[in-house]
Amino acid sequence: MSELKENKQRSIEVEASDLPLHCPMPDMLLWNAHPRVYLPIEQKGEALCPYCGTLYKLKGGPCAGHH
Repeated sequence: MSELKENKQRSIEVEASDLPLHCPMPDMLLWNAHPRVYLPIEQKGEALCPYCGTLYKLKGGPCAGHH
């Protein structure tokens, strides 16, 4: 079982396999979670959560085919 992460990290690198991206992520502790919000990360390669301010960065940058 993977270790649960406290949602205190301000920058998280995600993989293409994590898409569609939403915050909080499934492996974050739920006690300090906010409502789930889907984040459009494919085009720019990064997205900022409007609830908690966590910056997500897509490993490898923007997805091909998104302009």
